[in-house]
Amino acid sequence: MGTAVRGPGGEGGRGCAEEGTAGPSAPAAASDPEAARRRAERRAERVTAGATELEQRLADLLRTGLAGAEQAGYGLWEETAARMVDAQAPGLASRVRELGAIPSSGPGWPVRLLEECALLHLLDRGWLGRERLPDGLAATVRSRVGLPTSADGPPVRDHWLVLAQYDTADARLTTRRVWLYGAESDRTALLLSYGAAGRAPELTLPVGAELDAEISAYPGPGRQRAALGRRFAPPESARTRPPGVTTSQAAVRYGAALRDDPWLDSVPVALERVVPVPDGDGWQLADADGDTALPLAWAGGNHPGLWRLVALAGGAPVTVFGECGHRGFTPLTAWPAGPGPAVPLC
Repeated sequence: MGTAVRGPGGEGGRGCAEEGTAGPSAPAAASDPEAARRRAERRAERVTAGATELEQRLADLLRTGLAGAEQAGYGLWEETAARMVDAQAPGLASRVRELGAIPSSGPGWPVRLLEECALLHLLDRGWLGRERLPDGLAATVRSRVGLPTSADGPPVRDHWLVLAQYDTADARLTTRRVWLYGAESDRTALLLSYGAAGRAPELTLPVGAELDAEISAYPGPGRQRAALGRRFAPPESARTRPPGVTTSQAAVRYGAALRDDPWLDSVPVALERVVPVPDGDGWQLADADGDTALPLAWAGGNHPGLWRLVALAGGAPVTVFGECGHRGFTPLTAWPAGPGPAVPLC
């Protein structure tokens, strides 16, 4: 699994201390369908103009050489991001801002910058040729570009285990991600809520609790993002844990998800019977019953969640829920080998 700096994800988050970029979904269309259609067409035209301009800027960068990106500094990228905001393409703007940080990200940055430029080019071309894409991939492109969507899936009632909750923030927005697991539907769902800069989002669910509620899925591959609907009872202590997989199965799951969404940073995975062990300058989660492991995405060994995980395990196998992606595995919550409550790691 590589260590390249990738652009912002959607359903798959960025871990405990990464920037969140997905914006709030728009409300349902206005009562006047024709007016809504005209607004959508005008926005699509602006996004198309922005994507076309961005393609030209990427071409200019490659023509003049990547070394120029380091000399130009962050201001060039911020100006380009502002142009994407003007084009009503916040998803493109977020990815452009990510490009600006790569030249100062340490050794090997030209390779990472080229990878990110390629992914951004792929997203641009996907938007410009969206009419020729399969419906599912076209929906993914619209979401990655930043067009608003609404939860259109039928309500699914279940006893939802609250797997993890964490916030990410930038200068404009605080994003809260809450991962749920439905014990009866065997389904993992992601709730997103937002707060203005410096303000915590309103939605709060206790990690390790169980919630009897309905959720409705948003469009897109896997349909993991969902909206919380009617609640039938207050949260209570959960009696179950999420079923886990091996580290090799987790890597395969992420690879399969990339076929439907090439811009996906990570997928939610529960690892069963893994042990945190040192690995050079970092750490990894090793299968207790096998010979495979996943590197932890946390750089170095100074993350407080790492030491909570190591202390909880005490050298014994544990169950860990987190996000598995190209940077490795980001642990979010862990359960001890024996009886005991969930331990948040963020």
